Amino acid sequence: MNHKRWLRTLAFFLLASVMAMAWFAVGASSAAQQAAKPGAKPHPAALSPAASSPAGQAAQSSPAAQAVERKLRVRQPAVAGLFYPAEKTALSEMIDGFLAQAKVEPIENMRALICPHAGYEYSGPTAAFAYKLLVGRDVRTVIILAPSHYADFQGASIPDADAYETPLGFVWLSEKAKSLAKVSPFVLEPRCDVRRPQWWRHSSKLAPATGEDTADTWEHSAEVQVPFLQRTLKSFTILPIIYGRVDPGQAARALADQIDTSTLIVVSTDLSHYYPYDTAKEMDQRCVSAICRMDTEDMKNEEACGKAPVLTLIQIAKQKGWKAKLLDYRNSGDTAGDKSGGVVGYAAIAFYEPSKAIPADPPREDEKKTSAPLQAATKAVQAELTKEEGKFLVALAKMTVREVVTNGKLPKVDPTNLAARLTEPKGCFVTLTENGDLRGCIGHIFPQEPLYKAVIDTAQGAALYDGRFSPVRPEELNKIRVEVSVLTVPQPLDFKSPEDLLAKLQPHKDGVVLRIGARTATYLPQVWEQLPDKESFLSHLSEKAGCAPGAWRERDAEILIYHVAAFKESEK
Repeated sequence: MNHKRWLRTLAFFLLASVMAMAWFAVGASSAAQQAAKPGAKPHPAALSPAASSPAGQAAQSSPAAQAVERKLRVRQPAVAGLFYPAEKTALSEMIDGFLAQAKVEPIENMRALICPHAGYEYSGPTAAFAYKLLVGRDVRTVIILAPSHYADFQGASIPDADAYETPLGFVWLSEKAKSLAKVSPFVLEPRCDVRRPQWWRHSSKLAPATGEDTADTWEHSAEVQVPFLQRTLKSFTILPIIYGRVDPGQAARALADQIDTSTLIVVSTDLSHYYPYDTAKEMDQRCVSAICRMDTEDMKNEEACGKAPVLTLIQIAKQKGWKAKLLDYRNSGDTAGDKSGGVVGYAAIAFYEPSKAIPADPPREDEKKTSAPLQAATKAVQAELTKEEGKFLVALAKMTVREVVTNGKLPKVDPTNLAARLTEPKGCFVTLTENGDLRGCIGHIFPQEPLYKAVIDTAQGAALYDGRFSPVRPEELNKIRVEVSVLTVPQPLDFKSPEDLLAKLQPHKDGVVLRIGARTATYLPQVWEQLPDKESFLSHLSEKAGCAPGAWRERDAEILIYHVAAFKESEK
């Protein structure tokens, strides 16, 4: 009898164990299926670090087994609800609004970005100029170099985590994290002294036990970059690195081998902090100039909370032959702050690898051999602006260069006194030459602001922020000659077939914008001088957009055309 009772008891426990295992497997599998739905928030039990690669997907065990085998380490957001909205829809709408307002030209072969890290209402409009360039790009790994605001330690800390979480979902940490942490100055989440920020009690994040805070626990400078990345990239991993006391040169050497064409560096930094508005603009102007010129010595004397990450990026850029371009500059007084008090500066800067096939910049004056067809087209476009208006734009550009070089200020213009054409939004370039040689050239093809303001901004950029040259010096001003190129608004070109497109293109006259899905690229009319054959022109433009040479023949290819009118200082 006792023997039978023992057998029944054993059978009961075996049945209960089987039912429990089946219930756990179904529950975890359901979580994995829910995470796979588009836009759904993944459940930690359904995540696996190996799932980011095809090989990992083939080798991974069942979701239930993963949950049993290990507990995933997810870095919870520290500043959701403080620096940016904590609710998914509100956060998405805010970022999308910033991106919609940012008008930025495509940049080929982009390799790195410098972005601000303040609360979104203050720095979000500037950050959007950088992140809009990521839409449609195939970026697999994003290395985020961010300064520490609350921890004191030696080295650069890599979080000991499997994923970052934001209100938009989870993002895997790169598989490179653990191996990089073995290379000095990088270290896996070292012990350090942490001074909690004043707002820590208001954070949705649960505070660790006393003495267990790490450099990444409360740090906002890396975290605020992630939602922008989530809204602009598709499938990617991140490698967030929090800087303590670091030798930028040593960090640059260690990172250089980690960078390939599918890797993007994002440097997180604000500029000057809490100076009067005009003082802040002058300080930030010097800082941005040092960055765009990639002058490490000058940069060491400038104010930026992410100075060490910036210096690291500059050294990597020099090693790899990259160039820098300013995308946007503002301060908190220009966005959501008060100009009467102290302000904080923000800049968006792109680093790119210059095209080896076709120069992206206007040719030097001594290299220009403009053809008769292009000259005729230019004169036709000039009819949209009178000679007097052209002379005014040249004089305005000249005055801007003189003011920003000598006084660090922009000229003030009363738009009510201007002709209507000068207040319409237009794209333009300002080109500076000295003794016939190019001295600076900055511009934008798509209309972003009234023409007179565009001339002021691009003239300032040409004088101070063209990364190929040092800023114009006061003693050079009498030798500088100015040219203003005004672009018509790009218009769609209607064509029924690739052959029809070839028939309608006008070499030496048409500037061409090519859009293929989310990818965009453009060639100025001057490029026809190097590529007079229409098919070759479009094939090179397709490659510039990151597509196959023949992609311009595809059905989703869209062509926009613009023309150029140039006004020179020497013209009477």
